[in-house]
Amino acid sequence: MKAAGRRSGTRLRDHLAASDPGLLRLTAGLRTVGAIALTLAVLAPAGADVNHLVAGAMTSMAATFAIRERRRGAQAVTLALGLPVALASVSLGALLSERVVLGDVFSVALIFCAVYGRRFGDRGTTLGLIGFQLYFVSLFVGATPGQLPALWVVLSVGFACSALVRFAVVPVTPAGLMARLRQAFRVRLARLVSAHIALLDAGPDEADKALEDVRERTARLHETALMIQSRLEEGTPDESAARLVQRRVADAEIAAERLGLLLLSARSAQRADTLTLHLPGAPAPEVGRLPGPEEAAVLLRRDLRALRALVLRTGTAGAGVAQMRNRLLGYRDEENLPAASAPVRDVFRGIGEAARAVMGLRIALDGPQDESDDSPATARSREELDAEDAAIDAEEAEEAEETKGLQRPTTRAAVQVSVGSTLAIVGGELLSTDRWYWAVLTCWIVFINTASTGEILVKGYRRLLGTVFGVVAGILLAGLVGGHTLLAFVLVLVLIFAMFYTAPLSYTLMSFFVTAMLGLLYTLLHTYSWEVLVLRVEETALGAVCGVAAAALVLPVRTDRRTNDLLVTVLERLSDVTEAAVAQLSGGPADELLDKARELDQALGDLRSATKPLTHPVTPLRARRTTARYVVALLETCAYHARSLAATAELLPTHPSIAADPRLRGAAGRTVRNIRTIAARVADDEVTAPLETGPSIASLLADDDASRYGRITGRVLRHLERLDEAVTGLARPLDVPVRAPDH
Repeated sequence: MKAAGRRSGTRLRDHLAASDPGLLRLTAGLRTVGAIALTLAVLAPAGADVNHLVAGAMTSMAATFAIRERRRGAQAVTLALGLPVALASVSLGALLSERVVLGDVFSVALIFCAVYGRRFGDRGTTLGLIGFQLYFVSLFVGATPGQLPALWVVLSVGFACSALVRFAVVPVTPAGLMARLRQAFRVRLARLVSAHIALLDAGPDEADKALEDVRERTARLHETALMIQSRLEEGTPDESAARLVQRRVADAEIAAERLGLLLLSARSAQRADTLTLHLPGAPAPEVGRLPGPEEAAVLLRRDLRALRALVLRTGTAGAGVAQMRNRLLGYRDEENLPAASAPVRDVFRGIGEAARAVMGLRIALDGPQDESDDSPATARSREELDAEDAAIDAEEAEEAEETKGLQRPTTRAAVQVSVGSTLAIVGGELLSTDRWYWAVLTCWIVFINTASTGEILVKGYRRLLGTVFGVVAGILLAGLVGGHTLLAFVLVLVLIFAMFYTAPLSYTLMSFFVTAMLGLLYTLLHTYSWEVLVLRVEETALGAVCGVAAAALVLPVRTDRRTNDLLVTVLERLSDVTEAAVAQLSGGPADELLDKARELDQALGDLRSATKPLTHPVTPLRARRTTARYVVALLETCAYHARSLAATAELLPTHPSIAADPRLRGAAGRTVRNIRTIAARVADDEVTAPLETGPSIASLLADDDASRYGRITGRVLRHLERLDEAVTGLARPLDVPVRAPDH
């Protein structure tokens, strides 16, 4: 029974780690609910009335979710500065409540300052958010000047409870968060290997579903790798350890993605196009029975399961685990490869490379391993890893580039949201002199984390949709609660937890829980009615319309302009990575390749987010949606091959099978020039320079004396060729002319 309980606990922990990397959403929900519950537990016995209980709950919620800094010391300073900001904001809200015009002017000024404060970093963003939220808390509870002394006490209690929960009850240390993120990476890597097994076993009718699972889990693994990258500085003891973890995570990610491609190629009649793994909805290539004897398929399934076990295994490995590891690593040295077709044997080699990456990841995360059961192949892999570790230790960190000048996008957003809020105040007061601030809140919220008119339009639509369904839920919950104050507060806590847990996943769901929670709060304040909830829908729609109108008419940033700017950035990063990797593979000096590759990934992530308005299901521009999805998928393919080239180039000093070849610089020069040509064309329609096409990169090297420079692995050439093909493929959707090769 105990063993079964432990297994169930492990499965639950792994499920949470996979669905919520680092338990960031769970922590946010628990902290917020804990702070609110503690605030209520302090205020209720002291005889606070319902208005003060609601104000305290909303204060502790704002003080908890507004903090953005990652270091605990910075969080404490910001929280301490937030209290006087909150006191001043609530006081002004109460004093100006009877002066309509002056209060409206102050509201617009406060909104402008809150948005403009983002240019001062996380602390400026937090203080602006606290000031804005607490001003509207005073309006929500109907604060008056005579109630201010009691409200000051309530606000102080809310901030104190928020601090206590953050630093003592639900603490998060950088090292602890990094450990959870690493565990999440392991679990997601194991789930990707499980998807590979399902792809191996899928019949013709199941191939599309199996491929979609591989696609989704590859994306989730990449997401976790980026999260680890963003936390390395504060989650590792020194720069050397950070770079080591970064390298090992990148190796494991690339090896797993390559394994999926090799497996897909083995199951199809021809080598799978890399784009198949990156284009959502793309059908799987025609698959049939795995070529070769049935024994090879049985062994392949066994070894994929062994690889999954190696990924999940932590601590000291037993003899059985060491035997599995030795067998898989032997495939790297062509040991014990089964009798099978060439594509199937490539899959076994890919498993060997993945096993090496997993071993490197284990050493980086868990420290030195038991070497007593090592086979010669395993010993050679360890020597390679040790040599790479020594090379990483010798590298110097690149100095961070300081932000310079005024951030124009911040100023633009502040002006836009101020104009939109002014319109929302005027329209909101025409609908209701008491609830006008709902329209202003919606206008403010649709501007958060958005940068173009299309993004604001999509966010406003999602908020309105969630609000409509939340009104229905609020009606049902209000009827359920009746006059039971305790039950209402318990349900409020449940809805707040759900709101924060689902916020990163779905803005519509978050809006649903917010509206349902407000229905309960109005029940507690004895101001609930059907008309109030209908008014919320009307004010929400008005605020969304005002936000979109301001974004479209005041200093507008069109979606296509923003996506073009981000596309140019992605192409520039792609050019940097490719050129630096090829230079190092050609014998040039070492460069910060993995850092450049992660900058490319971050830029591609920004582009992917910016194209969401173009790819949204309700968009009427179907052809444009297809083009946007295709371009992003091609860029993801390019990024995969660029990452692989960067990782291979960094192996150059330590890997005996990879040698520098100066011919590569000239052979890959066309690809780099084409990337820059596309970037210039996207940035300026007047540019008419065509893309170059010609013979394959492999054929450019075929006539030269390869033995003169040493062995260039087929993997390097394959990545260069696929990258060249994908870059050329960008020409058609981006309307770049192509020059036919001279014959």
